[in-house]
Amino acid sequence: MFKPKGSSQTEFEFVSIDELVPDDHLLRLIDKYIDFSTLLEKVRPFYSDDNGRPSDPLILFKMMFIGYIYGIRSERQLEKEIKMNIAYRWFLGLKFHDPVPHHSTISWNRQHRFKDTNIFQDIFDEIVLQAINHKMVGGRVLFSDSTHLKANANKNKFSKKEVEVETREYFDELNKAVEEDRIKHGKKPLKENEDLKKTKEIRVSTTDPECGFMSRENKPEMFCYLDHRTTDMKFNIITDVYVTPGNVHDSVPYLSRLDRQVQRFGFKVEAVALDSGYLTNPICKGLSDRKVFGVIAHRRYHPTKGLFPKWKFEYDKERDLYTCPNGQELIYKTTTREGYREYKSDSKECKNCPLLSQCTRSKNKVKVVTRHVWEEHKEKVRLNRLTKSGKMLYKFRKEKIERSFADSKELHGLRYCRLRGLKSVSEQALLTAACQNIKKIATHLARLENVCCNT
Repeated sequence: MFKPKGSSQTEFEFVSIDELVPDDHLLRLIDKYIDFSTLLEKVRPFYSDDNGRPSDPLILFKMMFIGYIYGIRSERQLEKEIKMNIAYRWFLGLKFHDPVPHHSTISWNRQHRFKDTNIFQDIFDEIVLQAINHKMVGGRVLFSDSTHLKANANKNKFSKKEVEVETREYFDELNKAVEEDRIKHGKKPLKENEDLKKTKEIRVSTTDPECGFMSRENKPEMFCYLDHRTTDMKFNIITDVYVTPGNVHDSVPYLSRLDRQVQRFGFKVEAVALDSGYLTNPICKGLSDRKVFGVIAHRRYHPTKGLFPKWKFEYDKERDLYTCPNGQELIYKTTTREGYREYKSDSKECKNCPLLSQCTRSKNKVKVVTRHVWEEHKEKVRLNRLTKSGKMLYKFRKEKIERSFADSKELHGLRYCRLRGLKSVSEQALLTAACQNIKKIATHLARLENVCCNT
């Protein structure tokens, strides 16, 4: 009974590798439901049929998918895992004794063959199109947000640099709106200040110069990148991924990325739900122009302690003026280059006002209230949030987009940047999101097939 069993580790067995992989294994589901032939067509132009050793690009990308699906962050470790894991070998189409491609093959292809190409964006788009074909994407309600990815850089190793502030995409549209507003109020057009260029001082990492230094309230200071992501409401499929340096504001690339999804996938977007970082006048104006129902979280303002907040001053749209808590009218004076109308009170009346100490601390006893030329669009978005549909959409936002970020960080190794440089980090973010979509498509179709078989 207690006699030790003889060692059988060196015995030979005739066994099929297919028998050793369970029917419900994730990789078996992915192999069944995901069409990789379209991926092969996209990478074929980067391979030569005449020169060099013959290679299988599909194996290369499947290796990368395995790494991102199971959170294997090292390519060297990925090679070792594939050598030992039967399911990985089965997924790649390798026999027990077939050699596994060397880990350096992946890095060489990234640095040379796929350098300055959009292959990873194309792969991500292809997976989204497959989800659309399986009716897993509605394209009507979208959720967007961004999360920081810690850069592969030491936060203490940096140099300071003076750089010009980049011109925003809406700059020309804002200038036109300012000029029209000034003419409407009988003001002269502003003079062009081409020589006046704004600059700012930033920290530049000496390890990874393309990342950005993030310094935000309630968040640790670090060099990082931002993963701007959009998910669809129907099955939480990720429909867009875009990476920027960590010092780029969330709202900067939003409208252009929304337009890209409409053009690339033919979405008919009816509503979007966003975090408070997107509550800017240009975003609200852009959503209004596109006839999209925007729901954006309330941004908590902190007025000067002891003074009336802005909402205490009532705006009369027909007369285009503000009324203070004491009943005095603040009339229009000018429209600034930044797009803000200035409404000022009469110092003679303010001087004897009993509420002066709660209204302004200016030496000339004049209260100034500003209103953006696109302020009405922001007010409309604020009202959207208070509707029944707005409350429901914003509740779903946390369940959809936040869950997507959590999965990518906890299960797929996207908490930190494996590589350096914007292109390489974009590759990591795109392939991680593509693998998340691949898992959702495969598991959903398998579940659907099981339901059909049982009924």
